[in-house]
Amino acid sequence: MHMHIETKDLLNSIMESFDRVSYVESSEIPNIDLYMDQVTTFMEKNFRKVTRYPEEDKVMTKTMINNYAKNNLLPPPLKKKYSKEHILILIFIYYYKGILSISDIQALLGPVTERFFGKDEGFDIRSVYDEVFQIGYGQIEALKKHVENEYNIAMDTFGDAPEDSRDFLKLFSFICFLSFDVYMKKQLIEKLIDVVRNDGANGKKEDK
Repeated sequence: MHMHIETKDLLNSIMESFDRVSYVESSEIPNIDLYMDQVTTFMEKNFRKVTRYPEEDKVMTKTMINNYAKNNLLPPPLKKKYSKEHILILIFIYYYKGILSISDIQALLGPVTERFFGKDEGFDIRSVYDEVFQIGYGQIEALKKHVENEYNIAMDTFGDAPEDSRDFLKLFSFICFLSFDVYMKKQLIEKLIDVVRNDGANGKKEDK
């Protein structure tokens, strides 16, 4: 199999896609309480463009949201209405759900909602959301440099491979390097969540 890959074009398109990444600012979220249909419409409008298959993929369905509430990932709605704070929590869940289990998300978000959800004033969920997303998205330039470095290393692999497979194997290398990155970070995230989970368990023991 011969796969011709315009390597420079590929890297440029990846970098352009990073430049297009944006996040939903808390100021863009309605200050009024929303019914379920309005919540799913809001999520669709803001995340449809970043799904893998925009024509088919569901961003967040009613069933998913009901399950999140049932599994204590999301505080229950008040009179079937969801507040701005609910939307902020759903956005966190949206980013986590592709890589973390329901129980891990619950362990991570539980302490956050317990401490900061439903606060009338002072440091609240919005404060947490704004800090994380503003600073997190500031790391995109560093991420681009890291990806470019891995790309360049991948393009130097398989110089001795059969010519008709060389391009394919270079791309395979790049995917492997990126996958290893994700694997290692996922391991680290899971270990850190175990720390959060254990701290929570210890805190409850101390309260008794």
